Parts: sequence; structure tokens; C-alpha cells
Amino acid sequence: MTGSRGNKSFVLRSGRMSRAQEKSYNEAEEFLIPYSDGIADFSLHFGNNHPLVVEIGFGMGKATADIAEANPGNNYLGIEVFRAGIGKLLWEIEQRSLANIRIIEHDAVEVIEKMIKSASVTAFHLFFPDPWPKKRHHKRRLMQKPFAELLVSRLIAGGYIYMVSDWENYAEEALAVLSTIPELNNPNGRSFAQGISWRPLTKFEKKGLDKNHSIREIYLVKK
Repeated sequence: MTGSRGNKSFVLRSGRMSRAQEKSYNEAEEFLIPYSDGIADFSLHFGNNHPLVVEIGFGMGKATADIAEANPGNNYLGIEVFRAGIGKLLWEIEQRSLANIRIIEHDAVEVIEKMIKSASVTAFHLFFPDPWPKKRHHKRRLMQKPFAELLVSRLIAGGYIYMVSDWENYAEEALAVLSTIPELNNPNGRSFAQGISWRPLTKFEKKGLDKNHSIREIYLVKK
């Protein structure tokens, strides 16, 4: 799979790190994987061959830390460019003594294209990706056909894509895109998933609920 498209997986946001987050960021080289244009051997970075779960855009990282702490048999690779969020997740890693999280500070599209080999990922998590709510900006939304095909190419058989959004038209659009890919199976027929219990409440989800947005969950498995 080559060039999924010119869009980036992120919008650069300002955000000031706390002193503790900055300290964690500056002292956590072992948890940060530098971006490269070549396929990475993640078993070397994690020190094992446990199943690899990739989270695209983890925000402030608390949900990431919660899931990783509850599932020590999985490796979690978080891809994010929001430095304050990276600092916060590194702080969570330090406070909880987590050994199964690594972070790449770079655009997710390029990381997945260049660093992750085909059929190597157990799951992709996309929790509340930028919805680009204005209609003229919808073309910037990450979950479009080329990117969806890229994700599928990196999944192992039986691996899954799990996306959550509080913007209903984005969720419907993403479900429609993913449903066109023949390698994917939707356990819920043509519908959204119903409240997957192990996913923690995120900051973005709480904001959406406070605005009376409906939370839509998409869960598809590679055949």
C-alpha cells in the first residue's frame, strides 16, 4: 500500500506541559521510538513478541494507560504529535510502572505506511479522531478509503479496527467506508457496535456527552 493520501492524521494544537509532564518527556527515552522510513522491529523495543495494538491519536493518554494496565499481555503503540499529551502519558507510564507502552511522536499515516509491516498488528484503536465538523473540511477526515485500506493491510487475520466518535455524520461516513472493504467483517451486521465494556471513558467522550452528542462505536474484524 503506497501513499494513502496527502492528509495528515493530526492538527497541531498548542498545549503547555506541566513540570511533571515535561520531566517525564525529557527522561523517558526508553518509551519513545524515533520515527524512521524503514520497517521497525517492535519486538526489540518492547523486549517481547506480544500482540501489538496501535492507538492513533491518544490525546492525554489516560485511557491508553488504563487499557494497557488492564492488559499486560499486549503491547500498546501510541502515535501522537500533541507533546503535552505525550508528556502526560509518559507520566502515567511512570506512575503506574507500565512496561507495555511505547510512543512514536509523528504523523500516524507515515508511521503506519513506513514503519509497520504488513499483517503484524492485532488491533487499531481510533478514539474520537478529529471530526473536522465543517462540511468543507470533511475531506480532511482521517478515516477515508485509502487510509482504511492501509490499516487493513497491516492487520493480522482476526485483528480488528475499533473507532469511536461523538460526531454522528463522521461515524456514519466511517462505517460506510469500512463496510466497502471486503476483507473486513462487521459482527454487528451493518450497524454500530453496542457499548464495548472494556474501553474507559475518555476526556473527549465526556465533552461530547456534555453536549448531548451520541457516542457511536465501530468495530470490524479482518477475515
